[in-house]
Parts: sequence; C-alpha cells; structure tokens
Amino acid sequence: MRQDPPRALVVEDDPSWQAIVSEILADMGLGVDVADSLNAAVISLRAAAHRLAVVDLSLGGADHHNQDGLAVLDAIRRQDPGCVAILLTGFATVELAVNALTVHGARSCLRKETFRRAEFRTVVHQALAIAPQTFEVSENLKGLAADLEGLADAGALALVVEDDAGWRGILAELLAEAGVSARSCSSYGEALGLLRREKFALAVVDLSLASSVAPDGNLDGARILANTRAAAIPTLVVSGAAAPAAVERVYAEHGIFAYLEKQKFDRGAFRRIVGEILSSARGPSGEVATLTEREREVLELLAQGMTNKEMATRLVITTNTVKRHLKSIFEKLQVNTRAAAAAKAVQKPGF
Repeated sequence: MRQDPPRALVVEDDPSWQAIVSEILADMGLGVDVADSLNAAVISLRAAAHRLAVVDLSLGGADHHNQDGLAVLDAIRRQDPGCVAILLTGFATVELAVNALTVHGARSCLRKETFRRAEFRTVVHQALAIAPQTFEVSENLKGLAADLEGLADAGALALVVEDDAGWRGILAELLAEAGVSARSCSSYGEALGLLRREKFALAVVDLSLASSVAPDGNLDGARILANTRAAAIPTLVVSGAAAPAAVERVYAEHGIFAYLEKQKFDRGAFRRIVGEILSSARGPSGEVATLTEREREVLELLAQGMTNKEMATRLVITTNTVKRHLKSIFEKLQVNTRAAAAAKAVQKPGF
C-alpha cells in the first residue's frame, strides 16, 4: 500500500516566499500546505498532522510590527506537538530569536536577508531527522550567528564552547556588549587547542556537545570544564541540561562560577554574571596583600579547587577554621563566592 509523504505547512503571507519555500520542500519529497494568516494556519493544523512547519514572523502584510507567527508557533505546540517548527523572518533580532526558541518552541530561526537554499535544506533535513515529540528547542540560528560572531571589541578574551550556531551568536553578542572578545568553537578538540594557545579571562561552556562519535548524551563539555578549572579560568555554564543533580555535580566537581539553563535563559542575568567575573579580575591590586599568611595559603588551595575538608587536611587545621579564614578572605576581597575569590587569586602574579 502506497504511503502518503509527510506533510509540511508553510505559513507565509508573501506569495513569492510561499513559492520559494514550497518549491524546496516539494523537491525534498514533502507534501505542502500553505497558509497566509494565523487563522488559516490554525485551520490547516486542525485538518492534518504535519511533520514540519516553516513560519514567517509577520503575517500582517504592510504591518511590520505584526508577530502573528509567534501565535502560530504556540498553536503548533498545542495542536501538533510532533511538528517541528522553523521561524523564517525578515525581522530577526537576538532577543526575538531567543524568545522564539525558548518560549515558543521553534527549532530554528533563519533570516530572509541571508537565506540560502542549501542551508535551508540542511536545516530541514536536521528537523526531519528528529523523532516526533522528542525534539528540544534550539537547533541553530545559522544566518543570525554569522553576523553576530566576531562583533566583540578588543579587550578581555572569553572562550565560548557551543555546538549550536545560534547560541554561539547570542553569547558572542552579549559578551561584546560587556566589552569582551569571544573566541568561539564547537568541540572539545577546538576548545583544548584554544586553551593551549591563548589566555582567557573567562569561559562560557555548553555541557552537551554533539560529536560524530556520540551525538546523543555527549558530555564533552564536562571535559572542557576540567581544563578550564585546571587553568583557573572562571567558567559560566550555559546548557540545556537542567536536572538538579546534574547542576549540583557540575558545581561540586568543576568549581564553576555560575550555571544558566537555556530553557530559562535571561540576558540580564548573563550580563550580570560576566560583570561579576570581570570585576573580580579587575579588583584593586592591594586586596590580596591585605590577607594574612594563613589566609593566602587557604586562598591558594581554594584556587586549586580544593574543598574545605581537603584544605583542612593539607594545612592540618579544622574545617571550622577553614570556614573562618574563608569568611575573612571573602570580606577582604569583597566577593561572595568561592569562584570569585579564586578568580581574583589567579589574576595576581606572584600570589
């Protein structure tokens, strides 16, 4: 018995873009339905199941402030959860892209002004490879990322390790706003090479990095964290892994500065954390000099990633004494976390 091809829904009010997208999808073997408004899209979603939807943000004709496409994304999540949605728009901003990916369930966000047929086919192939009802948000924002990476000005240098092009672009832009230049890469091997060649003020790392060896459940990010800790680089994790046990393990095993979940990503929180890292590194040069000899010893062991118990054993003192020293160290260095104290320590040559 002949099986019908999987169906795709194109939600676009511009006839020329309807034709372009429909042609590509049909050539890829998909049956194509077209809707030119929110209401028409809802009707199509009710009429048949779709494997893929390509949605324009603005469905209001000349009204460029129209964002009915986001309502279409919401309707897809409610009515057809097995459908993978791609937002294709001429009005993409980083803020909009993050919102579409994390709040409205889009798989990708592509820009019309940088639209390339080959790239679009690749994104569609990736979307169709995802098992229905099991996809996660944020596949890529390749068109947007191409314009955002490398925007940072010269100054402090950050290592960004992220295999999703869209998130690389978002993180690079936010770092640039903080005056930090980003060196971006997508794999453990690339990150290790950069760590050996350059000196970084901070690192931003995703935990799960796709690889040809183990694309599912890959935790190469954890190996990178071990390297950034060994190099005493304050590290911020931005990851889709949100299980409390996993977060606690990363803090305990790798001494990271902070952890942000992609699903609840907050631009303000990211900027604030980067600012804390930078301010820790730029602290007054005389701060460490105010520490007692014993406090300096405790801080040195803290910078090496030791726990309170390990420091007590090394210095032959009690853990309560270690805690008292740490409290005094935090007050003198004007910090609130172990990671911030360690960051100040490694920025002081001769410490």
